[in-house]
Amino acid sequence: MKIRKEKNFISLFDPQTGRYIRTGILKNGKDTGADPFMASFPELLDVGIMGYCKHGQSGLCIKAGIECYQDGLHQKKPNMRLQDFENIAFQCSRQTYQFALGGCGDPDQHEHFREILEICTQAGIVPNFTTSGFGIGEEQARLCGKYCGAVAVSWYRSEYTRKAVGLLVKAGVKTNIHYVLNKFTVHEAVERLEAHKFPEGINAVIFLLHKPVGLGKRENIITADHVEFQQLLHLAASGKTAYKIGFDSCTVPALVNMEGSIAENSLDTCEGARWSAYISSDMKMMPCSFDNQEMRWAVDLKKYTIEEAWNSTQFKEFRNYFRTACSDCEKQRLCMGGCPIRPEIVICKKKRCRELFEA
Repeated sequence: MKIRKEKNFISLFDPQTGRYIRTGILKNGKDTGADPFMASFPELLDVGIMGYCKHGQSGLCIKAGIECYQDGLHQKKPNMRLQDFENIAFQCSRQTYQFALGGCGDPDQHEHFREILEICTQAGIVPNFTTSGFGIGEEQARLCGKYCGAVAVSWYRSEYTRKAVGLLVKAGVKTNIHYVLNKFTVHEAVERLEAHKFPEGINAVIFLLHKPVGLGKRENIITADHVEFQQLLHLAASGKTAYKIGFDSCTVPALVNMEGSIAENSLDTCEGARWSAYISSDMKMMPCSFDNQEMRWAVDLKKYTIEEAWNSTQFKEFRNYFRTACSDCEKQRLCMGGCPIRPEIVICKKKRCRELFEA
């Protein structure tokens, strides 16, 4: 068990199980129950080791009904250099719990995939990643079983999706399905949950909101009046499915405002610049990977350390959104206004959110 003692709270992480616990703000040695706002250093880093996608030119994601937010169809940057990754891991050793390996392409196709996983282990950091599964063979699955905490396979509706899941499960990897929700894919999600049509042996199904970034089209965004989306939320909250269910933090505004009861302590809104950050293959650090196109809040790690980027003006500006957004809303502490990068994805029927979407 790894323990981090911050100024006014404590966090604990078990590398073997992935279980994470964070206290509320401590005062006079007692837990007040109030959530701390941020960590002094990122507990999780999304490290974009991939600068391009091997399958991008073939339109693999588009054929699967996924609109890549990294714009894998056009991006042709080099993959992250191994020495740059080593530098990141060295700075994060004994401070960051997990790396989510990512970027523009499948991390398991990086030319130094094995070495990257080994470096994570040496630094005491648990690596996880998401993949299309297209290029995963027995050797990659074996490496994942040896080094990774979990691997998510994007639901690409293809035979290679099921094959990759099978290989990973057989190798003893905690394997999740990442399912992107847009207004055209919700119906299938409900159907598969009700009919138990996801692959056998998976750990959980994690639903991710479609983002109008990269290849993502704005017209495919889910809005608050989407009936089947509300049906999906209630089905997931009912506990009557055969799978463990999760949602990305972008979905929290919808979960906070849904009718019925859902445990507030199961919700955690956007972690960008508060608990996590993203580093691109060319060493730009930003609060969230969805800023990868415009880079409005990016800090160059070739000039600054990770700690300096975390405490930079750009990151402070990003956090300020969460402190001030929707200040008159009774759910503010749970939602914090949702997404600063793409406010149009905030699923909320309240006036402010409608105005943001219509802007």
